[in-house]
Amino acid sequence: MNTEIYQSPLSERYASREMQYIFSPAMKFRTWRRLWIALAETEKELGLPITQEQIDELKAHAQDINFDVAKERERQVRHDVMSHVYAYGVQCPNAKGIIHLGATSCYVGDNTDIIVMTEALKLVKKKLLNVLEKLAGFAEEYKSLPTLAFTHFQPAQPTTVGKRASLWMQEFLLDLEDLDHVLGSMKLLGSKGTTGTQASFLELFEGRQEIVDKLDPMIAEKMGFQTCYPVSGQTYSRKVDTRVVNVLAGIAASAHKFSNDIRLLQHLKEVEEPFEKDQIGSSAMAYKRNPMRSERIASLSRYVMVDALNPAITSAVQWFERTLDDSANKRLSIPEGFLAVDGILDLCLNVVDGLVVYPKVIHKRLMAELPFMATENILMDAVKAGGDRQELHERIRELSMEAAKNVKAEGKENNLLELIAADPAFSLTRKELQDTMDPAKYVGCAPHQVDVFLEQVVHPILEENRKLLGMTAEIHV
Repeated sequence: MNTEIYQSPLSERYASREMQYIFSPAMKFRTWRRLWIALAETEKELGLPITQEQIDELKAHAQDINFDVAKERERQVRHDVMSHVYAYGVQCPNAKGIIHLGATSCYVGDNTDIIVMTEALKLVKKKLLNVLEKLAGFAEEYKSLPTLAFTHFQPAQPTTVGKRASLWMQEFLLDLEDLDHVLGSMKLLGSKGTTGTQASFLELFEGRQEIVDKLDPMIAEKMGFQTCYPVSGQTYSRKVDTRVVNVLAGIAASAHKFSNDIRLLQHLKEVEEPFEKDQIGSSAMAYKRNPMRSERIASLSRYVMVDALNPAITSAVQWFERTLDDSANKRLSIPEGFLAVDGILDLCLNVVDGLVVYPKVIHKRLMAELPFMATENILMDAVKAGGDRQELHERIRELSMEAAKNVKAEGKENNLLELIAADPAFSLTRKELQDTMDPAKYVGCAPHQVDVFLEQVVHPILEENRKLLGMTAEIHV
């Protein structure tokens, strides 16, 4: 590691090696060579004078790229594609005359971008599914554990820990739907030529349109795609990049919401992210257990959400059939968006896999608030015992305010049940009131909702993608 030059933290700290390889020079230039081979094979099959020996020579050097030759050539000619055409030709002297035949730079550049983004989306999908699997297990385990729910971060009607996890899953499932749609609609640029008219290929094939029409479908099939975009300028529409990074931004938003909830729950001491035996929570306060993983998720997620502006603006300002002000931005925004989301999903997987739940703390906080939430049931019981609903409603309101004052102003325990038991208007004993304090009575359909959600929605998706499951994730720092 060279400590005297800038190193991207996305590579050093956050992204996996698998995602880093997808955006590596090796992946890029090996894909260029695969595309040149596909083009040459297709042109041969369509009748151009290209020999099998030339094809075999190209295949023999598809992987062993002579980067030094390409780098020196680019220093001279200032053109990356032609530098690699030259370097490939040095290794393949018999085939050098047919490398890149009829194509423009975007044939390798743009098709490779599509291929790379497609592979990266597949990896994102794999990790997203594994996060969902871990969350599903967590939701199943805690589907019936009552917990205090919050609206506006104020105590509200109880839910369960598992039901809350189902809300996190629902967000990620929406992202999975978007990802599947975009992944399923990815198409190659094909070989469209300088302005998208395929004029050079019409010339190569002596004006035979029926031959040119076969070019793109054959290349697409060789590269593992269903089809190519039917029309384009020199490049594929930069709207594609916008759609892709919007998916990443959606995942980031869901992860951010998840991480915020974990951070708040850790503050309440109800749920904690994993904390390793030798981990230091604070340089000054040895007792602290800071939710650093969740904080990192939030931090990276904000970066990705803002990064989505880059391809959107780039798409909007493209001129006519081609302009090059997209290139430098794409080199940054697309890889970094994927590398960041890769790190985010690894962190999510790591957090969910090691979440620690403290049922006693959860119960204590819930019971401190439950008397307020049980007042409707208490009111109904008192009415059944012969009381007047309107008078009892006013009285229970007054007693609730008194109990709230004791909690907030005096720092005392919630004594609402004692106040009600002491009021003859209710004709209820302390035991009768205490019998209403079963938290399970106040969670509504939450456990059932979790069961239905898992059975009808989550498990079928996980089963369909069973081969992608079983991942674990480690964080680097």
